[in-house]
Amino acid sequence: PVTAGSIVVPYGHAIGNEKWRGSEIAQRLQGKIRLIFEDGLGLVDFHLSSRTCILYVSEADLVAGDEFKRRLVRFRNASSLRGIVIVEKTQISDQYFMAVQKLVVLELGMVLLPVANQGEASQLITQLVSFCVRELSRERSSNPFLRKRCPQLADAAVLRTVQQIPGVGKTKALLLLQRFGSIHQLCNASVKELELVVGQTAAQQMYRF
Repeated sequence: PVTAGSIVVPYGHAIGNEKWRGSEIAQRLQGKIRLIFEDGLGLVDFHLSSRTCILYVSEADLVAGDEFKRRLVRFRNASSLRGIVIVEKTQISDQYFMAVQKLVVLELGMVLLPVANQGEASQLITQLVSFCVRELSRERSSNPFLRKRCPQLADAAVLRTVQQIPGVGKTKALLLLQRFGSIHQLCNASVKELELVVGQTAAQQMYRF
């Protein structure tokens, strides 16, 4: 899924491609941001918001050949998301950097951010998530038509309870609590209201449950 809005990122979270679970980036992000891992992110490595994502190009990708270039081009051709490309610029990969910069910035029109290693990348991702949160907060505060919600996510028991609903994982549980605020309001939601958050099929299953 690479179109804006096809992945809905809970406020203040980031969604990581399952392949990054256990990586140095994931370990360093623990305690700094709330990171959820999911399969099926396709070409994207990290979703920072519903509109912004990261494609990560490692030193190994650069040395291995042109596959990473094909991935970036496929993303740009199929996506309406704001793509940020993080590239590992090391002593080994430095010789490839100028060509990558030209492709990403001049040909594909995306933002390129060089890092020395995964530790530096994790710091950058933390800053970018904070930026996305501030950007979304500004949008909400300046738009009188967006209802302000204070999701009651502090109680882990509430989150676990919502996850007991068939087909609802952590991401959907967070989104549902953000949207409805409490289990009571969630129980009283109509199928139409649920559809706006989880889609038609899941909404009907939830309503029956």
